[in-house]
Amino acid sequence: MLCSRPVWEGKRALTSIDLQADAHTRQQRARRPIGRGSLHKLMRRRSTLAFLMTLPLFTLILGLVAYPTGFAIYLSMLDRSMTRFVGLDNFAYLVSRERFWMVVYQTCAFAVIAVALKAFLGFVAAHLVHNLPTKGQRKWRGMLLVPWVIPAAMSVLGWRLLFEPSFGAFNWLLEHLGIDRIIWLGETGWARFSVVLVTVWFGAPFFMVMYLASLKSVPEELYEAAAIDGATWWQRIRYVTFPMMRNIIALTMIFSLIGGFAGFTIVSVLTNGGPLGTTQVLGTSAFLVGIMGGNLPMGASVSLFMVPVLAAAAIYILRGVAKRGSEV
Repeated sequence: MLCSRPVWEGKRALTSIDLQADAHTRQQRARRPIGRGSLHKLMRRRSTLAFLMTLPLFTLILGLVAYPTGFAIYLSMLDRSMTRFVGLDNFAYLVSRERFWMVVYQTCAFAVIAVALKAFLGFVAAHLVHNLPTKGQRKWRGMLLVPWVIPAAMSVLGWRLLFEPSFGAFNWLLEHLGIDRIIWLGETGWARFSVVLVTVWFGAPFFMVMYLASLKSVPEELYEAAAIDGATWWQRIRYVTFPMMRNIIALTMIFSLIGGFAGFTIVSVLTNGGPLGTTQVLGTSAFLVGIMGGNLPMGASVSLFMVPVLAAAAIYILRGVAKRGSEV
């Protein structure tokens, strides 16, 4: 009983000290700038850090992609003198021209056929390289990548010399085989075949590299299990390899398809749209109308014509990729 009063007084003194400390802390918090704590928390978030890390890329895309695209859309809605707003009249004029639809048909045919052949040849080449011994893979990868590494204009000039009807290597070989010369770039059918051939030769190594990287990520245990179950090589490809590579196949095909619709160099250097415009594509047609013809609004309309179709195809394919990724 004698020590109860000092203990009670000690607790009372300790409580008063705590109250004074709490009051002092509240005063310091009140003196801090408003929003400093929330800003500190915001900067510590991982999403904020990720945004700041990707901000330079967003700025670059905005400057090099978004602004030119917006300006092209604005330009396509002006008249030839670029002084009067005409809305969608340029697009209406294009769809009424039979020659323009021939260009659209040729662009679609070149792009689809070339993408299908590139995907098939890249798939086959990737499997061949993948099954080689480890020491030989580097050599073959380097040699098969040569068409993709060489600048497009330089390689297309080389192909143009091969297609030369007078002294080209192809006609020289045909003559030694007893076959008549072929005017490769002067006849419609052979000119279209030449464009597709060069396009496939130039783009197939990209597919091979992507598919080879995807093959390296397929677990060997799946092939061993399939072999134990008695699966043939085609069944292993169909039920093991292809499902594991679907996303890479879809992405490479959509990227190549977009590049095929926007292609300019191969057709421009190889045939320049000839003969009689039968190898003209949207890229070369937009250049011919907009730059050479001096009608920039019409050229912008030609270049933008297939954007909605490509955007819809890209969204559909990417949604499938995202869905399959979430299932995994």
